[in-house]
Amino acid sequence: MHVSLHPLRRPGARRSLAIASSIAVLVPFAVGVPLAVAAQADSPAPACPWMDTSKTADQRANLLLKASTLNQELRWLDEQAANSPTQTTFSGVTYPVQVDCTPKVVYTDGPDYVRGSTGVTIFPDQIGLAATFDEQLAFDKGAAQADEAFQSGKNVILGPGVGGGRTPLSGRTPEYLGEDSLLSGNMAAATVNGIQTGNPTEPVMAVIKHYVANEQELDRQTSSSNVDGRTLREVYNLPFKIMIDKSNPGGVMCSYNQVNGVYACENPILNNVLKGDTGFQGYVVSDFGAVHSTAPSLVAGLDQELNRPRFYTPATIGAAIDNGSVTRAQIDAAAFRVVRAYIANGLFDHPLPATPSTSSSTDAHKALAAQIASESSVLLKNDSNVLPLTASTKKIAIIGPTASNTPTNGVSAATVCNQGGGFGGGPACTNPVAPLDAITARAAQVGATVTFDNGADVTTAAATAAAADVAIVFGYSKQGEGSDRTTLALDNNGDALIAAVAAANPKTVAILETGTATTMPWLANVKSVFEAWYPGEQQGTAIARLLYGDDNFVGKLPMTFPKSLADIPTNTPQQYPGTFSNGTTTRPAGTSEIRQVNYSEGLLVGYKWYSAKNIDPLFPFGYGLSYTGFAYNNLKVTAKTNGKKSIDVTFLVTNTGPKLGTDTAQVYLTLPSATGEPKRLVGYAKVSPNVGRGDKVTVSIDPQGADLPLSYYDTASHAWTIAPGAYTVEVGTSARDTRLTGTFTVG
Repeated sequence: MHVSLHPLRRPGARRSLAIASSIAVLVPFAVGVPLAVAAQADSPAPACPWMDTSKTADQRANLLLKASTLNQELRWLDEQAANSPTQTTFSGVTYPVQVDCTPKVVYTDGPDYVRGSTGVTIFPDQIGLAATFDEQLAFDKGAAQADEAFQSGKNVILGPGVGGGRTPLSGRTPEYLGEDSLLSGNMAAATVNGIQTGNPTEPVMAVIKHYVANEQELDRQTSSSNVDGRTLREVYNLPFKIMIDKSNPGGVMCSYNQVNGVYACENPILNNVLKGDTGFQGYVVSDFGAVHSTAPSLVAGLDQELNRPRFYTPATIGAAIDNGSVTRAQIDAAAFRVVRAYIANGLFDHPLPATPSTSSSTDAHKALAAQIASESSVLLKNDSNVLPLTASTKKIAIIGPTASNTPTNGVSAATVCNQGGGFGGGPACTNPVAPLDAITARAAQVGATVTFDNGADVTTAAATAAAADVAIVFGYSKQGEGSDRTTLALDNNGDALIAAVAAANPKTVAILETGTATTMPWLANVKSVFEAWYPGEQQGTAIARLLYGDDNFVGKLPMTFPKSLADIPTNTPQQYPGTFSNGTTTRPAGTSEIRQVNYSEGLLVGYKWYSAKNIDPLFPFGYGLSYTGFAYNNLKVTAKTNGKKSIDVTFLVTNTGPKLGTDTAQVYLTLPSATGEPKRLVGYAKVSPNVGRGDKVTVSIDPQGADLPLSYYDTASHAWTIAPGAYTVEVGTSARDTRLTGTFTVG
C-alpha cells in the first residue's frame, strides 16, 4: 500500500497533521552493505582487515571468520561469549580470547523503553503506540529509544515484538502491536528503522521477537501451538514478513513455545519459513532458556544462544561435529550471520561510550512520550459532548488510585505507567507526571477546582462525585510477561467503583488504563470513556490536554474489545488455555506433559472472527471518536485486471464538525468467496481536512507488497496465490463502520 509521504522527522520536530503514510518511514539497510555513517573508523591495522569500512559487511565477516580458530568462531554462537571479546570464561565454560578488533556488545530488553537503565524515558506501551496508526511516531520513538540505549551503554535492543493478537488474555498483549498483520508489521518495521537508522553515529541494532505463534504466557515453555500451515503463514508469520521486508532487523528471537510439537528454537520453520520463504538475512537468537538441544537447534537455524552457554558450548558442538549431527558448514553459516549483522548495523565501527550515562532522557524525548500518550488514547464514548471540559465546569472530582502519585494500597500512577510482569516489565516510573497534578494545574487556568478521592471506599468516592460538576474516574488492570489474565474485568474492584461514581454523578468520565480490552458493564451509565492504555511517564500531561481539548483524540483501537469472553475467537478450552491427555486444562499430576493449544479458529483472529461470525463487539478494531466529525464520499476504485498492477482506492474525507481533527481512513478488502478468506485491512491513511473542507485521499494497494494484499496461501501449490474473481473494497473508520463500497475483478 502507498499514500502521500512526509519526510522523516527527528524526535521533537514539529509534526504535520496532514496524511501520514503507513509506509512513510521504512528505510532498510541492504544486507551485505555496511551501514552509512557520518564518521568512519580510523584506517584499520593490517591485522584487522575486517575493520576496512570500504568493504561490504559480507566481505568483512568472511575476513574475520577466516582469521578465527573454531573455538573463536564458536564464541559468536553464544550471547555472552560473543559480546565480551576479552573475557574467556562464562559460567564455567572456557573459550580463547576473541580475535582483535571485535566490539563489546550489550543487549537490553526494550520493546517499550530501555529496560534496566536509569535516567531513560518511559514511553507508552506498544499496544498504545499501535493505536496511533502512525509509523512516523514509531520511527521517532525507535530513534529516541536507540539514542538512550547507546548513551546508557547498550547497543542491541531486544524488541520490538509482534504477535497475532489471538486472545486478549495474553500477558504480552501490551508488549505487542495489536491483532492485524499489516498494522503490527508496519509499526514494528518503522520502530526498527528508527532504532537502526535514526542515529547513524550511535548505531543500535534491533532484534525482533518472539518467533512464532507465541500467543500466551500460561505454560509458555511447556505448551504447543498447534496451527495449520495456511494460518501459520497468513496470521502469525505475516507480521514478521512485513517487518523484515520493510526494515531488515539485525536479529529475530525465537520463542519459548513449541509449534506443532517442536520447540520454536529447534523448529525447521526457522530455516524453511523465516530464512527461506520470508528471506530473513539476519541471525536467530533464542529467548532466555528457550534452547533444548545442540544439533537439532543448529540444524534448524538457531544461530545464537541467549545469555550463558548451555547447549552451544565448545564441548557440545564439538561432540555434534564428531558424531556427524552437525557440519562445519552449518557452524560457519551461523557465525557468519551473527558477525555480518553486527557489522552491517555499525556495531564494529562505533564503540559504546566508556562511561555509560545515567541520564540519557531529554526534553525532546519526554515531549515525544507525551505526544504518543496523547495520540494513542482512544475516545470510545462522548455523549452530550461532555468532553472537552470548558470554563463553565468549575468543580471537578478525580477518583481512583492511579490518578495520583501517592500510593493507595500500593497502587498509584506509577502502577499503570507501563506493563507489569516479573521479567523487567515494571514498575519503571519512579515519578511520572500524575493525572491529578496535570489536571489540577490545567483546571486552575480556567478557575476550576479539583477534589481527589483515591476510590478505596466506594461510598466516599460516590459522595465526592456527587458534589462535583463532572466526575472523572480512573479504572485500571495490570498485565505483562509471565502470566495471562483470567478476566477482562478491571482490577481492584474498578468496575464497581466506576458504577458507583456514575450513579452519583450524571456527568461521569471514565478513563481506562489497561493493556488489553475490558468489558465495561457500566458503559451505558457514563457519559464519556477513553482508553489510555499504559501511558508512560508523561501520562498526566497527555490526559489533561485531551480532557480540555488542547489535543484532539486521534487514536484508533488496534484490537477488538469484546462484550464478553464468550464472544472471543478462543472460547473453548482446547483453543485456550489448551488441554492435556486427560481432556482437561489441568496437567496430570507428576508429569511434565506439554499443553496442547489448538488454533482451530484458523484465520479468524481478531476483527476477522467478529465479522465472519456476525458477532457485535463492544468496540471494533479501528474504532475511535474525535471532537469533530468526518464524512466519506466519492469512492473510486481503479484497477487493472491482471492482479499485478496497483489498485488505486480514491475517496473524499470531509471534516463536518467544529474543530480541526485527524481521522484514520481504513481500506478493507474481501477476496473472492472461493478463497475462504475473511476481509482484511489492506491500507490506511491519516487525513486532517480543515473544518468544512474535504481532502482527497488515494490509497494504492500493491498486489506484490509485503503483506500480499490480494493473495492467500494455497496449501495445494504451497505458494501465495491471487485468485480470479470479484474483490470487494470497503472504506471507513473501523472494521465495522465501512461507509463506502466498491469492487474490482481479477481475470
